[in-house]
Amino acid sequence: MAQAPKIEWCPAITSLQAVIGGKWKIEILFYVALAEVRHFGQLKRCLHGVSDSTLSKQLRELVADDFLERIDYGEVPPRVEYRLTRRGESFKPLIQAMWDWSEAEFEFSRAEAAQMRSARDELGIPQVR
Repeated sequence: MAQAPKIEWCPAITSLQAVIGGKWKIEILFYVALAEVRHFGQLKRCLHGVSDSTLSKQLRELVADDFLERIDYGEVPPRVEYRLTRRGESFKPLIQAMWDWSEAEFEFSRAEAAQMRSARDELGIPQVR
């Protein structure tokens, strides 16, 4: 019988977990990457239950980790947008794959399934199954 490899630590996975492991980060990246949500208020409406302070913290961390760029237009009232950086753009296929996998592996109500089909149609993303 073959012996299992002895991997004590994988720096690549540890680094990934450190960057995207925060609560809401995957969803934030999803909305910015695939749904083109750009503003704090839009994100807040998409992320049911997130507080302003938590959303601000997660956005700051994603900017610091070079997944998002924060664009401040210096206007009154303040207008700020978030966009994917090169690193964030390179993560888009993984977000798409996670959406596909989740839709295939988890059970959803008819209403939830209809909402996902509608979102895919609106975003021009092929249906799963």
